[in-house]
Amino acid sequence: MDRSQLPIAVIGAGPVGLAAAAHLVARGETPLILEAGDAIGASVREWAHVRFFSPWRYSIDAAARTLLETHGWTEPDPDAHPTGQDLIDHYLAPLAATPEIAPHLRLASRVVSVTRRGVDKMKTVGRADVPFALRVRSAAGREETLLARAVIDASGTWTMPNPLGGSGVPAIGEEALRDSISYGIPDVLGAQRARYAGRRVLVVGSGHSAFNAILDLTRLAAEEPDTTITWAVRRPTLGQVFGGGADDALPERGELGRRVRALVAAGTLRVVTGFTVAEVARTADGSAVVGEGGEALPPVDEIIATTGFRPDLTPLRELRLVLDPAVESPVALAPLIDPNVHSCGTVPPHGAVELTHPETDVYIVGMKSYGRAPTFLLLTGYEQVRSVAAALVGDWEAARAVHLVLPETGVCSSGVADATGVVGAACCGAEADEPATGREPISVTVDSDTAPSARCCAPSDTALLTVGTVDVSRLVTTARPVGPLRRVSPSASSTSTTVAAREAQAHAEDACCTPTEQETCCEPSAKASCCGASPVGSCGCR
Repeated sequence: MDRSQLPIAVIGAGPVGLAAAAHLVARGETPLILEAGDAIGASVREWAHVRFFSPWRYSIDAAARTLLETHGWTEPDPDAHPTGQDLIDHYLAPLAATPEIAPHLRLASRVVSVTRRGVDKMKTVGRADVPFALRVRSAAGREETLLARAVIDASGTWTMPNPLGGSGVPAIGEEALRDSISYGIPDVLGAQRARYAGRRVLVVGSGHSAFNAILDLTRLAAEEPDTTITWAVRRPTLGQVFGGGADDALPERGELGRRVRALVAAGTLRVVTGFTVAEVARTADGSAVVGEGGEALPPVDEIIATTGFRPDLTPLRELRLVLDPAVESPVALAPLIDPNVHSCGTVPPHGAVELTHPETDVYIVGMKSYGRAPTFLLLTGYEQVRSVAAALVGDWEAARAVHLVLPETGVCSSGVADATGVVGAACCGAEADEPATGREPISVTVDSDTAPSARCCAPSDTALLTVGTVDVSRLVTTARPVGPLRRVSPSASSTSTTVAAREAQAHAEDACCTPTEQETCCEPSAKASCCGASPVGSCGCR
């Protein structure tokens, strides 16, 4: 079978999935867009009432804009802030309806598995020559297999919320109490008003979703005085929870935190810090919530869990992926977004190279590419799919030349501010020599001339990228698999080594010898000329 004649499957018809389709169309490729919901933007529809803190200028993909404009579309005011419904009505729906995309869109088509046709995960020889087989299930339960030459998974994480339990698994009793728990941002002022009006409500979580829920509940309480709000967070103090305020380059994002901070100061809601949910149970007086230390909150009627999301990796189990064990994102992306070390709200530009897996022509993009990490912005996903589309047609020069403009948060996620407002340098951050103040959005371009260096969070065989005053390390040796997979000899790997580890070792042995060479030989055809004497010591060349 000639794989080149097959479409490129795009899983998910949300903002990033449709942007991927637009980029593929612009490059003469045929997308096959598979949306599990019965309408485009199914996940967005579940938070349609929520207003973005990003304006329209940060919410529209460049290729999608170009495609829409050829059909007479008028772009919304770039400085206005859309709701989820606005995004659907004025951007996603018109984009999906264009004649270039509409014929290739299949709704109510849930992808339940992605494999190589007739080949399981263990087989290596000839693997890259076999098309992908996507098992798709309709709303009626009928299943069929669709073939594709490549797969872009933009299915997001909205359908996989993290549980209330602080250990990563549901709290004791959480499953039995599902009818009293809402995950995400319920429409408490609209469709779900009756559920929350006059009730005792507990909000668990400390991100922007929690802020939105709290602000809506506060408005509801002003109209329904019997409504009470308790806010429980795992952190011992609120500290930087409220964000950068006036220093945030996205004013509406900073305003969310400022408004919630004011509510806390005014005593409008009860705040419980250092609380990790261990158990929930239904009692005669409402739902009891108990912490890991045995402490109990007053009974509540409803619980809103804004505890983040995680990727559903089940459909991809038969593919050879290398994911970070903690973040569950591609290994090269993980150190750039890990909230344990990520500094100052900036994400370096990244694209197909960082999103590559041992399984050729499979890319996880958008929110799902972030795994369990928070703070994803649409701009990041749009640049990802631009780069991936370029890579899939063999334009590696465009794929590597990633560009990204992200508005800074005005607050660092690691390091501690002293009395002067100076933020101490995190492990992978810059030296602290300036107060943590707001700055203009930064524009970053990655080219092929990166220099070898080492930091406490990165091995010595990394390329160091300097972005303004922030230093961030990108893995370049084991995280950039190129060329066909090959088996590692028994002497090079113990029998207990996992398949992923063996593949990573094989790619390390195939790696180029310098960061500069690695930047210029991502294509398998250029691999043969890469290895040679290494000026930076042993880097796996053979």
